[in-house]
Amino acid sequence: MDYLVFLIPLLPLIAATIIGFGILFNRINGKKDEPISASVAKNAITLSCLIAMGLLVTDLYGINPNYVTLGKWLDSGNFVVELNFITSGFSVIAAALFSVILVIIARFSINYIHAESGFHRFFFVLCLFSSGMLLLILSGNAISTFIGWEIAGLCSYLLISFAYDRPTAAINATRVFVTNRIGDAGFILGIALSFYYAGTTNWLSLNEIATDLPTPTATVISLCFVVAAIAKSAQLPFTPWLARAMEGPTPSSAVFYGAVMIHAGIFLVILLRPIIELAPLTMAVLVVIGFFTAVYSVIVGLTQTDTKSSLCFAISGQLGLMFLECGLGLWELASWHLCAHAMVRNYQVLTAPSLLRYVYGNPMKPVASAIADKRWLYIASLQRFWLDPIADRTLVKPIYGLGHDLDRFDKNIIDRAMGAPVSSNYTISSLTQLEKNMDKDIRDGIHIEFVRGSGIVGKFFEWIANIMSWFEDRLVLRGIGMDTVDIGRKLGQVANTFEQLILKPRYLVLFVFIVLMIAASI
Repeated sequence: MDYLVFLIPLLPLIAATIIGFGILFNRINGKKDEPISASVAKNAITLSCLIAMGLLVTDLYGINPNYVTLGKWLDSGNFVVELNFITSGFSVIAAALFSVILVIIARFSINYIHAESGFHRFFFVLCLFSSGMLLLILSGNAISTFIGWEIAGLCSYLLISFAYDRPTAAINATRVFVTNRIGDAGFILGIALSFYYAGTTNWLSLNEIATDLPTPTATVISLCFVVAAIAKSAQLPFTPWLARAMEGPTPSSAVFYGAVMIHAGIFLVILLRPIIELAPLTMAVLVVIGFFTAVYSVIVGLTQTDTKSSLCFAISGQLGLMFLECGLGLWELASWHLCAHAMVRNYQVLTAPSLLRYVYGNPMKPVASAIADKRWLYIASLQRFWLDPIADRTLVKPIYGLGHDLDRFDKNIIDRAMGAPVSSNYTISSLTQLEKNMDKDIRDGIHIEFVRGSGIVGKFFEWIANIMSWFEDRLVLRGIGMDTVDIGRKLGQVANTFEQLILKPRYLVLFVFIVLMIAASI
């Protein structure tokens, strides 16, 4: 049974491929073909669910090994990436639970998205997400986990902007996508450091070697993965993206931010339990972030006036408690909390459109008197503690700026070094510069008088001025060369630009990462 584990993420991927090619070649189109997309998606996810449940049963009987290796995916020197899957422990439980939730959401979506213009596109993205998420859960190495991590993130972007003709949906999807790239950077750095210091990217091997790593090294590696986890699970300071993500349709909100993907971060923390336990600083970070996220979510959630916003802060608050539990060493409690929370939130988000009917005749409970009279807290809660503009200034804009800088570096350095053809705009600017240089050469051939005077005194000063001009031109400017002056001026401009860039937040963050890497090697 354990050798069928690769089918769990593969079957939804095949379904996504079928639906995708059907849309691409216009074989699946319109309301009449809705049963085809729905059947392909539902059947593939159901089969994955059945295999996951079978894998869970065999694991409960102790039949499964820890992991199954199907072969090598990449072999380059000492860097070997195996195609392996975890077949025991909490990963199997999470895969079975999430696959059941995905089946429920797929069945619910058939009626909910019926007659929508993006019906086929929705089920394509749902199948692709199911494949990526199940790969993330069951993968036995960090590389495959990161692939699933990125597929899930891409699908979240596609479904937040499901109604892409609405500017708000497109803007929110982009903001969420950019914010989560910060976590991706931490994940990539964690993979690199794991291979550099531990010589492996296999999760089980990394956890076994963890006891041999010095505390600073274990701390740096675990902190990198924790950064990825808190970004993915919408913990402070990344919490604002969760409210923006609720822009998508209700089934996508349930699958991404209610029951499944939002738990990917805390799942990663639980997966890396052995190495995190060896890093007291990382445990303390989990406690602090989890506690403050829970408090923040409770206070802000009290003033929300719509169902989805209230749910999103309830979700981030419960996730904060899970991070707090992990930081306190209550790993089993965090695991059970994750499973229970996924089931409850899935039900709540799917039934959110019917909430007004369910709560009819059941008035809301008043706010506790201890905080009801604190006007400053009420205002701060309404403004969500101004965390959204702060995050925009300190997180999102630096990422945009870093991307712009990398693009300039690529065009001005890499493309020229590789001999890539330049754009037409650059060619036009080069011709303009050539004409300017030709005009300069022409002007150099014409004698330009420095000053003109009249009378004896005027002629005397004219003569002195021309001598000084000749001396400066022949002995100073031509002696050191105008090119040297231009180069010096450009070097000064480059130095000033470099100094300004170094002081920007995005490069200060990179500097902190470099310091952490150096500290890990001591």
